[in-house]
Amino acid sequence: MMKRNELVLGDKTYRDVTNDILKPVEEFPSKGWVGMFLGAKALFLFYLISIAVVIGTGMGLLGVNHPIAWGTMIITFVFWIGIGHAGTLISAVLFLFRQKWRTSVARTAEAMTVFAVMTAGLFPLMHTGRPWLDFWLFPYPNQRGPLWTNFRSPLLWDVFAVSTYATVSMVFWYIGLVPDFATIRDRAKNKIRQTVYGALSLGWRGTAKNWSHYEMVYLLLAGLSTPLVLSVHTIVSFDFAVSNVPGWHTTIFPPYFVAGAIFSGFGMVVTLMTLVRIGFPQFKDYVTLDHMEVMNKIIMTTGMLVGYAYGSEFFIAWYSGNAYEKFAFINRAMGPYAWSYWVMIACNVVIPQLFWLKKFRRSIPVMFVVSIFVNIGMWFERFVITVTSLHRDFLPANWGMYAWSYWDTAILLGSFGMFLTLFLLYLRLFPAIAIAEIKPVMFVGKDKKHGGHHG
Repeated sequence: MMKRNELVLGDKTYRDVTNDILKPVEEFPSKGWVGMFLGAKALFLFYLISIAVVIGTGMGLLGVNHPIAWGTMIITFVFWIGIGHAGTLISAVLFLFRQKWRTSVARTAEAMTVFAVMTAGLFPLMHTGRPWLDFWLFPYPNQRGPLWTNFRSPLLWDVFAVSTYATVSMVFWYIGLVPDFATIRDRAKNKIRQTVYGALSLGWRGTAKNWSHYEMVYLLLAGLSTPLVLSVHTIVSFDFAVSNVPGWHTTIFPPYFVAGAIFSGFGMVVTLMTLVRIGFPQFKDYVTLDHMEVMNKIIMTTGMLVGYAYGSEFFIAWYSGNAYEKFAFINRAMGPYAWSYWVMIACNVVIPQLFWLKKFRRSIPVMFVVSIFVNIGMWFERFVITVTSLHRDFLPANWGMYAWSYWDTAILLGSFGMFLTLFLLYLRLFPAIAIAEIKPVMFVGKDKKHGGHHG
């Protein structure tokens, strides 16, 4: 068997693991956490005010116009749904493939998925322009005669795909937390804490029967979640691919969107994990450089897949012989929005190539900067797909530019306030690493003499 580096460093005992992981939950928060939380909360409040103003005044405040009827709302919606992909992939798919390195990062990646999907979910509702009528999207019995939802609308498919994904992801995340909630309950010093975590732990006692049921449910949920990794972003890509607009009407969109989603999702996991390692130094023994390096390899691989998709789009446009399709892609790379196309190429294809070098793959500052560029590049990918395909219509008389406004910027930046507020609350209230999963993959005492951890 091949010898492999240990997944938990620092000669930890089982007691050390529990104490380290529960330290942020049980102790008073640090000044750094309080400062970040207040900053995120201020940005979140700014977001809520911006949404209220846009809804109260009308969508005309945003840059949407003729011919570009899809703007920030759809661009940022697809961006956040993509970020929600890595969590389910790390948790469910790697769990089914018995990848033990996932244990340290799975919990936080799952939390990131839930919060990213919650953030994304607001955007299609606002995009309709009349969010108070969004309940019409659901096929409920009504008294308004033969008024049924238009099931042919891809935006409606999103409602079902995203709500299913959100539900399964939340249940999967929560089930994984149950044994750790019971640990917090048993260590609680006051009655309120004991009651709250007692309710959350669903009467968990840690018996063999409890564990047997837990493992069976966790495996079933992992099996349910795995197809969702592919289906959700595939359906989101149908928003574009089922139209007749040149630049959108391409069959490569489903796999290309899925690869891009995994790419941006891992980018965000690396960003958050580097911050968690800095904010909670005791986690460095659990989220090791080996963990970060594996995620950087996935970023590099999916970055090359996305680069291949960019190239094949041009080839297919040329091979099709369709003048409109060819024009759409030449315009994308050389037209008025060429700057955004080349920002996307630089961030998504060129910069991740740094990870071919081991010293960069294992350098925290380098991986943090690259992960930020990946997220910038993936937002620009959605911008390029949406705006460049619409701003040059079939008729030159219809051509126009997206009128980017202050409110577009406010809603884009504000959405990060919502995401970070939820994420910082999670770090304070929930164990950020699965205690029950870390202990089986570490070696204590005599086991160390036999060559560390085998994978």
